[in-house]
Amino acid sequence: MDVNPRTGFELDAASPVRLHSPWLWIASIWLALGLFDATQTVFVMRSEGMHHAWMKLFFTMVVAWIPWALATPVVLRLGRCFPPITFRPLSTWVVHLVSALVVGLTFSGWMTCLEALLNPYAVPVPQAPFRSIWTDRFNNGIVADFLLYATILIVNSVLESRERLAQQHTETARLNEQLSKAQLRALRQQIEPHFLFNTLHAVSGLVREGRNEAAVSMIVGLSDLLRRVLEDSSRQQVPLQEEMEFTQTYLDIQKVRFADRLQLTVDVPPDLWLAQVPSLILQPMVENAVNHGIAKRAQGGSIRIGASRTNGTLTLSVRNDGPSLAANWEAENSGIGIANVRTRLQSLYGEGFTLNLRNQDGGGVEASVSLPFVVAASSK
Repeated sequence: MDVNPRTGFELDAASPVRLHSPWLWIASIWLALGLFDATQTVFVMRSEGMHHAWMKLFFTMVVAWIPWALATPVVLRLGRCFPPITFRPLSTWVVHLVSALVVGLTFSGWMTCLEALLNPYAVPVPQAPFRSIWTDRFNNGIVADFLLYATILIVNSVLESRERLAQQHTETARLNEQLSKAQLRALRQQIEPHFLFNTLHAVSGLVREGRNEAAVSMIVGLSDLLRRVLEDSSRQQVPLQEEMEFTQTYLDIQKVRFADRLQLTVDVPPDLWLAQVPSLILQPMVENAVNHGIAKRAQGGSIRIGASRTNGTLTLSVRNDGPSLAANWEAENSGIGIANVRTRLQSLYGEGFTLNLRNQDGGGVEASVSLPFVVAASSK
């Protein structure tokens, strides 16, 4: 992280809480304090019936804070170089003690000069020697000088603590995002070999059966499917329409394998096509339905893919009319497909999703996913 050598303020373009012009802020704060002090002093004295050179007094009280304004960047730099957060080392306190004394002496000398030049209190008699007035003013205001110096350090420490906390939160969020992306990439790499293995196993089965043309058609479909996977490898979410096209390509491959034994029904309203869904979210659900439902029945069966929206929730469902789940299916391994679906959804939505796998009353099994309904800004 860079530090401005002129002002001592840290520069970080990524931080939303950095002051783009610290000198402007410092000048504004001290000017506001000067105007408040001058206004209060003049009005109180006038209300008490005093007679002074009011314009000169007002001007004097405003510009009297210039030494503190000029010293503030130096105090801030010293606060960073010598943070007074512990009682050790002793040199830290010596540095701040000397610095506070120098600022206090400068402030007292500046006030004495202004009063000698402008005579804002309209004193008719000759004043005491300059050095005497300077010394008296410094002695009378030394406690206030130390308090003001400490206030600058405290305020700066609080602001920097908040800034560091905000940066830590930003960094944590960035690391969590990177971790989530890395985890999702790993899961995609786990899904794709699994899907590839199953498809190649189906191709080998067709070859053994002598169905060479069907095997070639499946290989062509597999090539198209893998091309889509590689093209979309950097996207974690895609429109539902694209996900349905990908799933349809996968099912076309499976239709070559099962022929008339596989029937497909799709019930996805067009107004949901632009909804954002995790890439490759339907394929493992459909694959699970094919392998554990259709493939286990000699007569095959049907698969129904549906989508619906309820308020702000999008629900995707894949239903098959194959064998029902065993009573203790949750205690058994449900397969890599459904396990990856659950892990990916948790990475993307935390606890903001629902994944269910349940038997249907009329027979068969339904897998459903409920997640937030979101439409990409460009799609809108």
